[in-house]
Formats: sequence, structure tokens, C-alpha cells
Amino acid sequence: MGRDNLIYCGIDWAERTHDVALVDDTGQLLAKRHITDDAAGYKLLLDLLAEYGDTEESPIPVAIETSRGLLVAVLRAGRRPVFAINPMAAARYRDRHSVSRKKSDPGDALVLANILRTDMHAHRPLPDDSDLARAIAVLARAQQDATWNRQQIANQLRSLLREYYPAALAAFEPWKNGLCRAEAHELLKAAPTPARAARLSRAQLQVALKRAGRKRGIEAEADRLREVFRADWAHQPLLVEDALGKQMLAVLGQLEAASKAADDLAQAVDEAFPRHPDAEVILSFPGLGNQLGARVLAELGDDRNRFADARGLKAYAGASPVTRASGKKSSITRRWVKNDRLNHAGYLWAFSAITASPGAKAHYRRRRDAGDWHAAAQRNLFNRMIGQLYHCLKNRRLFDEQEAFPAPPVAVAA
Repeated sequence: MGRDNLIYCGIDWAERTHDVALVDDTGQLLAKRHITDDAAGYKLLLDLLAEYGDTEESPIPVAIETSRGLLVAVLRAGRRPVFAINPMAAARYRDRHSVSRKKSDPGDALVLANILRTDMHAHRPLPDDSDLARAIAVLARAQQDATWNRQQIANQLRSLLREYYPAALAAFEPWKNGLCRAEAHELLKAAPTPARAARLSRAQLQVALKRAGRKRGIEAEADRLREVFRADWAHQPLLVEDALGKQMLAVLGQLEAASKAADDLAQAVDEAFPRHPDAEVILSFPGLGNQLGARVLAELGDDRNRFADARGLKAYAGASPVTRASGKKSSITRRWVKNDRLNHAGYLWAFSAITASPGAKAHYRRRRDAGDWHAAAQRNLFNRMIGQLYHCLKNRRLFDEQEAFPAPPVAVAA
């Protein structure tokens, strides 16, 4: 059938089945279906949309409470706009039509369709990112999660070693990322308890270091480790110490798996990110390398129509402050509702830019001299640099230090 009126689709998403509702611009329910989460269910959904006039030139907009999964991938094929509605927002819309707090899956699908009918202008469709950008987003987010997981397990291992094996923490302290290094893993496997570590010979220590891939300073390092392990340390009872050693080996196995996952994903990001057209612009900014640059691209995407201006991007990243005003009271605070991944990447970006860019360092110092705390000054720097990134990506220009951070008038006069 043709489309004489505007039609909107709402889908209540679930793990195994989904409820679909179609309404017209007057709010009349045109059709409802219960489909399965498989190829047959997806075909039934697409046939239903086509029956009510869904075409490449005039697609039916769809509202759903998730932005991920095969169902969303099927719906995004072509030019169909897909709106990911926050479940909390959908619950508020439900309360507008019923005070009894009743709830059903078909009713939720109808609520989602009516959200688009009445307030589609207040919601934004999923960005039209390229396949390469979406693939980089998958890898960058997975690598970020793996890095966080690795650090969490390393903290668990550190806490466990403090209970019975402080000699190991003292031995690994001079190494950067000590507990995550291969040398630390080999030594803990060779001596899971302090009693066994004290009995390690120089030759055994050297073999463990070589097995971990160390090439230089092996003899001197083995002597240092032997001295630390044979120092006077407090001990748990022997049986308790052996049990804690077995627990430590189990946690160590998790840490090794998490470290390998993080390293493999980092390598995948290094291979994929430079192939993107925006990589050259992103990497021209001080403080951004392949890993951090890929995280920024993953959250920004490459759909240039996603943000109307730089202010929208700054608010999305949580870099710009938010004003709360009511009556005679007004306050300006940091923004709590934001993209947490992009905000975390921005924190690392600004921290690195302070040492990589003279202009960024001068900007940070001016904010500190004006009374900002470290976090506020760094957030202000991120706010400025992400605005510059928006401008450079939009105009296909590389970062320019002199243009980004021009000298203050006082310094120019001097």
C-alpha cells in the first residue's frame, strides 16, 4: 500500500522476541506484530514495513531502546532513520498516557512509535557512520575495556601480594607497570611464595628474566632481585602461605589472559585506525596517538551531520560546564550526563597535551593561575582542544600550534 500519511514504527526489544507497532500521524494503531529474533523475524519486520510504504526514498522511521545488535544492523541498512530511545525516557512517556502504571511489551512498542510521532524533533537518529569507523569503534572500545579489566585484575593481584608476599611488590616496584610485565609473571610462577623466592639462585633468576624476554642488565637485575627476596620479611604460617600462593597463581593466569587480550586488541587498532581518512587530522593534534586517537574517533564517528556545531560536541563530551538556574539562584557546575568513554579519553588527551604542546601547557598554567583546580584546568583545556578538533575535521585541516594557541597580547607586546 502507498503512504498517504506519515507512519512511525516502535519496537520493544527483548532477547528472544520483539514487539512491533506502527502508527500514523493521528496516533491510530495501524499494525502490530510479535516477531522472533532471527532471520525469519527480521524478514517479517521488513515485509511489514514495506507493506506500509517503506522505501529507499521514503523510509519509515523506527524507535527502539537499543543501539546495538543484529536487529539494529538490519534496520540501519539503507537510509532508514533509527532512533535509540533511552529506556528511562520511554518510561516517562508511558506515564503521560496512563496513571495506573500498567506495562506490557506491545504497549511499550506503541509508546515508542508515539514518541517519534510527537517528539521526533527532540531525538536524534543513530549517526550514519561508515563501516570502517564502526569497526574502529568496536576495536577501540574493546581495547579500552580490556585495559580497564587488566588494571582491575592487577589491583586484585597487588592486594593479594600485600597479604603475604610484600617482597614481590618491593622487587617489582622499580619497573614501570611492574605487575603487568612479563618478568614479574615469570618470577611469580617460579616462586609463588616468599619462602620459595628466598631459595632462588642467581642462575634461576637469570633464566626467569631471559624467559620473559629481557635482553640487557640481566646479571645486575638478578643480583638486585636476589637481595630483595632474601631480606628479612614477615611471613604467614606455612600452610596459609602455600594456599595464598595457589590463589595468586590463579589470579596471575587471569592477568596474563587480560594482558594478552589488551595487547592483541591494541595491535588490531594500530592496523585499522591509520586507514581511516580522519586519522591524519586526529594524529596531528598533540597528545593523540593511535590508541587514544582511535578512542576519540570511536565516539565522534565520521558522520559530519551528527553535531550541529562545536558546542554540541563539547556538551556530548562533558567538557563544557552546565548552568542551573531557578529563580534568584544560579550555579555553574561540571556536566555529569555525558559520553563517559569520550570524557575519559579527553582526560588522557589533555594530560598528554600539556607536555606535548607549549600552547596547551601555557593555557593550562593560565587557568591554574586564575584559580582553577587541576581537574578544572585540564577539563577547560580539553574543552578548547575538542572544539579545535571539530573545526579541523569539518574543514579537513591539520592542527596548527600557532593558530590554536596564539600568543597573548601582553606577550606579543613584550
